[in-house]
This record gives sequence, structure tokens and C-alpha cells, in this order.
Amino acid sequence: MSSFEEEKRKGDVQFEDHEHVEHEDEISPELELLLHTDHSTGLSSTEVAERTEKFGLNELPEKRQNPIIKFLLYFTGPIAYLIEIACIIAAVVGKWLDFGIILALLLINALIGFIEEAKAESALDALRQTLALKTRCWRNSELIEINVKDLVPGDVIVLRIGDIVPADAHLLGLGVNGEVNLTELLIDQSALTGESLPVSKKKGSTVFSSSIVKQGQNLAIVTKTGINTYIGRAANLISITNEEGHFQKVIGKIGNFLIWSTVVLVLIVLVYKMVAFRGTPKGDWKIVLGHCLVLTVAAIPVGLPTVMSVTMALGAKQLATKQVIVKRLTAVEELASVSVLCSDKTGTLTLNELTFDEPWLSGSYTADDILLYSYLAAEPGANDPIEFAVRRAAEGSLEVLKNRPAKSLDVPGYKVVAFSPFNPTTKMTEATIMDLSTQQTFRVAKGAPQVITRLAGGSDDAVNAVNNLARRGLRALGVARTLAGDLNTFELVGMISLLDPPRPDSAETIRDCNILGVDVKMITGDQLIIAKEVGARLGMGRVILDANHLVDPTKSEEEVTEHCRRADGFAQVIPEHKYRVVELLQNKGYLVGMTGDGVNDAPALKKANVGIAVEGCTDAARSAADIVLLAPGLSTIIDGIKTSRAIFQRLRSYALYRITSTIHFLVFMFIVTMVYNWNMPAILLIMICVLNDAATLVIAVDNTEISERPDKWRIGQLLTMSFVLAMMLTALSFAHFYIARDYFQVHDYELHTIMYLHISSAPHFVIFSTRVPGYWYKNVPHWIFTVCILGTQVLALFLAVYGVFGEKEEIRGIGYGWGFAILGVSLVYFMIMDVVKVWMFRRWNFELTAKLSPTPARKSKLRNRISDDKRRIRLQSTWDKIQTPAEAHQIIAAFRTAAR
Repeated sequence: MSSFEEEKRKGDVQFEDHEHVEHEDEISPELELLLHTDHSTGLSSTEVAERTEKFGLNELPEKRQNPIIKFLLYFTGPIAYLIEIACIIAAVVGKWLDFGIILALLLINALIGFIEEAKAESALDALRQTLALKTRCWRNSELIEINVKDLVPGDVIVLRIGDIVPADAHLLGLGVNGEVNLTELLIDQSALTGESLPVSKKKGSTVFSSSIVKQGQNLAIVTKTGINTYIGRAANLISITNEEGHFQKVIGKIGNFLIWSTVVLVLIVLVYKMVAFRGTPKGDWKIVLGHCLVLTVAAIPVGLPTVMSVTMALGAKQLATKQVIVKRLTAVEELASVSVLCSDKTGTLTLNELTFDEPWLSGSYTADDILLYSYLAAEPGANDPIEFAVRRAAEGSLEVLKNRPAKSLDVPGYKVVAFSPFNPTTKMTEATIMDLSTQQTFRVAKGAPQVITRLAGGSDDAVNAVNNLARRGLRALGVARTLAGDLNTFELVGMISLLDPPRPDSAETIRDCNILGVDVKMITGDQLIIAKEVGARLGMGRVILDANHLVDPTKSEEEVTEHCRRADGFAQVIPEHKYRVVELLQNKGYLVGMTGDGVNDAPALKKANVGIAVEGCTDAARSAADIVLLAPGLSTIIDGIKTSRAIFQRLRSYALYRITSTIHFLVFMFIVTMVYNWNMPAILLIMICVLNDAATLVIAVDNTEISERPDKWRIGQLLTMSFVLAMMLTALSFAHFYIARDYFQVHDYELHTIMYLHISSAPHFVIFSTRVPGYWYKNVPHWIFTVCILGTQVLALFLAVYGVFGEKEEIRGIGYGWGFAILGVSLVYFMIMDVVKVWMFRRWNFELTAKLSPTPARKSKLRNRISDDKRRIRLQSTWDKIQTPAEAHQIIAAFRTAAR
């Protein structure tokens, strides 16, 4: 083949152009009319005043909540309202001991919540601080420095290297003095859009507020300010997101059930006593009201908010030791229930720094050769991220650079004779180098692949290599050097590939999340091809969709939601898209966690059930999040999930115990009051309430099991199981009552004491069973927990045996025989109940719930689950059919290779 034909063939293969997808800045016709400012004069003072009046200052609105109002909000809610009513009634009837106990529990709960969730600053404050403080602007034919907040649409501003862009603006392609300047600006907008690589902006391009100018200088005309900017829209999404947390909703449901049960039964008792004893001393309204008050206090979950808050507060302190800082206390519980974790890519899953990947090499050149030559052609003082990546990679790998003197920029054995820095016209840097060992001079060039390949005479292999890298989202740089003894003829050394690499722990963290039943989805503002490459490297799969799928007008909400559910992630998203993904998944019933580090992540962090700001995040992300990670990467999330699930088990354990004991107490006391007009002395009811609730505070330190899947409250299951266990306790209570009263015919005062010790111990020992879903003995309780629970019953035993409060309170001692018998029966009975609990846990599933309570939502969810299971089985069957021949083919190929 002739040399001419070879040259012709080399031209047949072309570089593929992967165009950068730029976010469009929509300008209304009214605003467009204001953007024709003369760049040499700028706006006049009159025009500035008019536009300031119309558009406002270039700052984000500030909303602060009064700390007193914030504290008072902790006294709201169904349980709090009922406790407050009980406080008022206690004061009216003169029950000051009851009043003090109830008020103390109310205040303790509010203080714990307020102190643990206090925030140093709001998300809007942090977003506000990301704006630059000063900027240079043309006003009244003068170039002056003004405060950023005074900018208005139509202002002509100067942008140069190192500046934070003060508002959204269009580049004019002009220098400071109005001269034509077509040099592209290199803009780092990773904190806004999630793009890992700096973006080149030319005349007419939009630069966004709070992005950073890495290279170049240009005039720009302000298009949008304040809340209308790209970052302002993010602030607006944060300000409108103020939903009640998942945990508050669950506690509200539990509280409402217990409260309404208590109120209804107590009102019936109240009416019965007022009617039955009308005209007698027992029918006096103060006496009746006082008795009903004590009954209410003993029944309602007065300690429920306090126990839960203390448990979560101690859990938050445990997480702090693992470098996981909890800002919103209820996020501790909600993290245990998260089933989908949406993660930002840049800076979260990746390092947010360009790094050398596997290079493509020409001829006999090695990886060390391409590192050395690219370093020699790198500009030492340049702030360009690509040049910085080249220098860092070479300094970390080449022995010759590791052993040179500190602070030296020279390469031992080489001397830079001449250097031409990068410029947009040539699109490369070039250096003339002298090899000091041979005294020979050669030239090195580094730059755009098209330019370097053409400089070296063309290479189809190089073009194909660059195209392959581009399809994977890797940035390529060509490196060439001249032949020995010829300073004009270049030969290709190879192609550097650059990528923002995954963090070392990201892939393992994603695998651990999947093992724990948490689906991880990547949601990034970066380009689609880059997102797919990173997703593949992390083992997430390559089903990464373009953000347009989220706003496709041809698709229904259900179809878009299904895209969100099935996709491994989304690319080229803006803050509104991230917010929408979280919202759609939440509407589908998922509890969603969101991780991120940039301004663009802040709205989604606030919207998610659990927002997680990673190490090195912006102030905006940190303030919008519920949890802040102090260690790099996502690995600490695994510690957070495991700890939160242990805390969840403790919370559910207490809820099951408390609901069971409340239903038992209400049913038993209601029946014996209505049928036998039997009452327990008020002091004994108060002792049951105080001792048992105080002891259960130590559940926060108890050992527990960590579930393998995301935890759910399953309110139906919780209430059903509580009711069954409560009925078993009620049966035991009536057995005690009848045996003591009718068989042994004890004195009425002794009956009070016997029933006190039984009601104190039997439900209390049940907490040893409810603390784990399996058999109680397979997970030994913590010794502190055991000592506290048994300790309260030893105290109750002492009070009962000796009748400490005396006969004036209608109490008489029952002796050790009755005392040990009651405690022994309670201990044995909780073990019998434990078997029933395990049996119910093992047989309970969502299908059973849907059959027992077939609401439309449950029936629809059950149909979807059955459909998904069938689809999964069908896909697995299809995959098996494909995989079996493929494996057979690989085995045959391996044998053939071995035979050769």
C-alpha cells in the first residue's frame, strides 16, 4: 500500500463529538428588553433604582423562627394536649402530686427535643452566605466595586479568575474595556449542577450564581438575581419544604389510638359514677373527677414521648462516636426505615477531583513515559484542574519526582528551555526540553486529542481509543514528543484518560446497603455517559436515565414514578429534578434518604425523609440535612443504618410493651369498675405509672437484634399483637382477682395490694419478650436493663409485702408468700406470652394484613407486589435461559485455549 493510500485511510476514522449538555436559562420577553445595556456605560442610577424596586435586592429571603415559639411547639400534639388537660384537672381537684409528676414529664420531653434539635443556622442563611460579597460593575460610565446584593438585571459585571459569580449572567465575549475577547471561561459549577469537570463557557453562555471562575476573564450582563437565580430556586424549594416527619406521624397514630381508647372508657366510667352515686359522698364531682384523673394518668402513655426522645438522644450520641452527627432527633429512627438511598455523585460517590485513569499508549511507550512527558508539558503555576491532575499523578507515581528536593518544580535530569502555555487557539501546551544526560533537546506537546493526533501525523488507533474513552465519559488528553535529533517531527506517546474517580469505599458501601435491603440510586447533574461509567464501576448497573424522563409530558405520573423506581439513577438533573425524584418515590410509599454535598443537593436533602450531608459539603447542604457525616465518603452511613436499626428495635419494643400494658390496664379497670365498682387506691396507680415508665427509660441501652431489611412500624401488626397480648394479661388479672377475692377471701385492703403488685409486675415483665422479635432467651438483655426492670419490681414487692402506705390509704401488707407467688406467676406467664408473640411474628405478613383489613390502598399494593414477583420470576427465567448457553460457550472456549 502506498504512503498516499495510508494517509487517505487515516482520514476515514473521525473523532466522535460528545457535546456537553448545557442547562438552558429561560428569559421572559419582559426581562429580555432590560438586557440591552451599553457595556461601556452600564446602568444609570435611575435605572438601578427602578429595577431594584421591581426585582428586589440580589439576596435570598431570610425566614427565622422565634426560639420561644419553636420550644412551645414541643407542647403540641395529641398526647401532649391530653397530658396538659390532665395537668389542669389535677390542679382543679387539688391533686398536687399528680400535677407535679405530669408537668415534670411534659417539660422533660420538650427540653430533650428542643436541645437535641437546636440548629446553629438555617439552610437559607447558608445559601445566602454562598453569594460573593463584592463585585466590579459598570455604572454611570464608571467601573466601580459594589455590594453583590445591589446588583439588578441588566448590570454589566466583570468576571475574572477566582471570582465567585454573583448572579446569573450571560457572557458578552468582551474584555474589561470593551475589547473583543473570545477566550472561553473555565467555570467550576460542581456545587450547583454536580458536574465533575469544569465547564467551558463562551460568548452567549449562561454562568450561574455561586459558580467559580477557574480560568479566563470576560464581561457579563446580569440576567437574574436573588430568588430568581438558579441557586435561588433551590432556596425556594427549601423554604416550602416543611413536612411532618415520618416518626411524628407514627407516634401520632399510636398516641391517637391510646388516647381515644382512654378518653372513651374513662368518660363512660365518669358518667357511670356520677349517675350511680348521685346524691352520695362517692358521687361528689371532685372525688369522681379525681379518681378518673388518676385512672387517666395511669392509662395514657405519659412517658411515651419522653422514653422515645431519650432513646433517640442516646442513639444520636452513639452515632456521634462513629462521626455521624444527628441534627434532627427523629432522623435516628427514620434512617432505620429508609429503603431507597438517593446519592449525589460528584463529591459523594466520587472524589470530585480529576485523576489519571488507565492511559492508551502508542508504540513502545510506557505509563511512566506518558506521565513524565505530560508533566514536562504542564504549566507549574496554572490553577487549571487538568494541569493540577497531571502534576499530582506524576508526582505520586514517578520515582524521579519523589526524590527531588522539596519545593522544587524542576524534573531532575531535565531542563525546560522554552514553554508555551495553553491557549484556546492552539488548544495545547508545548515545552522545549533539554535532556541533561545527553545534552539533546526535544519538544513535548500536550492538549486536545484532535490537535495532538494531527500534530503527530494522524492515527486511526488513537482516534478509536479517544472515541472509546469518550463513550465511557472519560476526558482524553493527547501527549506527543519529537523524534530524537528532529525538533519538527512529532510522534504520538499516547492518550491520557481523566476521570473523577469513585471513592475507594463507595462500591463496598453500595454493596453493604444492598445487603441491608437499601436500594442506592445515583442522581447527578453530570453528563449521562459519565454517570453510566461511574455507575458501572460502582456495581450499580448502567440503567441511568436522562432527567428528561422526569418531566416528559407524554407520560403519566404513574409511568414517571415507575421510571424512578426501576432506574439505577438519573443524570443531567437540576435541583428541581432531584427534588422531584425524592417526591415521586415518597408518593410511592418509600422512605427516602438523600446524600449530597452541594448547593444543588440542598432542596432534595430537605425534602427527603432523611437528608445526609457528606464530609466537605457546602454550608447549604449541611444546614438542609438531618444528618452530617464527618468522615469522607459514604462508609459511615452503614454504621448509621445499623445503629439506627438497633434504636428502632428499642423504640418498637417500648411501643409494643406500652400499648399492650395500656390496653390491659384499661380493659381490666373498666370491667371491674363497671361490674364490681372496684377501685384501686390512687397512690398505687401513681406508683405503677412512675416506677414502670421510669424503669423503661433504660431500654435505650438494651441489647437488640439488627434487622436485615429496612424496618417498618406496621401499625396494624403492632396494634393487633398488642391487643392479643393485652387480652392474655387481662385474663391473668381476672384470675388473680377472683382467686384472691373468692377462693382465699382476702381483705379488701389486701386485694388492693395484691392487684397492685400483679398489675405492676405482669405487664412489666412482658418487656423482656417484646424487646426482640424472636424468643427472649436468644438475645440476652443488657445487665443494666435487667437490673432496672427487676429493681422496680423488688421495690414494688417491698411496698406490697409491708403495706408501706398504710391502711389510711386502704392498703395492707400481704407478706412474702403472696409477694413471691405473684412475681413467680408473672415471670412464668411472660414466657408463655413470648411463644404466642413469636408465633404471630412468624406468620404475619402484608398479605395477611391486606386480608384482615382490605383497604383500597392495601389491595392495590398487594396486586402490585404479586405482579412484581411474577415479573421478577419471568425475568430470572429468561436470564437463566441466556446465561446457561453463555456459560457453556465460555467453558468450551476455555478448553480450546487450554488445548492450544
